[in-house]
Amino acid sequence: MAALWSRSRQKTSDDVLIRALYEEHGRALLGYAQRLTGDLGAAEDIVQETLIRAWRHPESLVNGKGSVRGWLLTVARNIVTDRYRARAARPTEVAESPSNGPVEQDHAEAVVDSMVVMEALDQLSPDHREVLKEIYFQGRTVAEAAQALGIPAGTVKSRSHYALKALRELYTEKPRTARLTVVKGAVA
Repeated sequence: MAALWSRSRQKTSDDVLIRALYEEHGRALLGYAQRLTGDLGAAEDIVQETLIRAWRHPESLVNGKGSVRGWLLTVARNIVTDRYRARAARPTEVAESPSNGPVEQDHAEAVVDSMVVMEALDQLSPDHREVLKEIYFQGRTVAEAAQALGIPAGTVKSRSHYALKALRELYTEKPRTARLTVVKGAVA
C-alpha cells in the first residue's frame, strides 16, 4: 500500500513539474523551436518532445549546473538537429500520382514486345533476318553490316528495306491482342 501511495505521489509531482515547466518556459520554447524550423506544427512537436525528455530526466533540471530554460532550449535545439539529420540521411519521398508514376517501370510489356519481335524475326528469310540483326541489334552502319556479311552495301539496304516491310505487314496483319495470345501460348 505504501508503494502505491509513493507512486501516486511521484506521478502527481511529475505532473506538477511538467505543468510548471510549460507555464514558465512553454512560450519561449515554442518561439525558439518555430524560429529553428519555420513550421508551427513541427515546433509544437519539438516542445512536446522537449517536455517529455524533461519528464524522463528530472534530475537534469535540478543539478545546479545552469538554468532550466537553457537546458530546455538546448534539448529543443538537439531535437531539431536530430530531425534535420534524419531527414538528410533518407532520400526524399515522392508521392505516386498519375503524372508521377513509379520510379521503376514494369518491364513485363517490354518482355512481351521482345517476344513478339523475335517471333516475327523467325518468320523472315535468313538473309533478311541477318541484315536486321547486324543493323539493329549489333548497331552497325550499312557499310559495317555489308563488310560483316560479305555482301555489297546496296544489297544490305535492299534487304533491310524488304525485311522491315515484311515485319510491318506481319505487325499490322494481326491485331495486337492476337499477337499476344500467340506469344503467351508459345510461352505456356
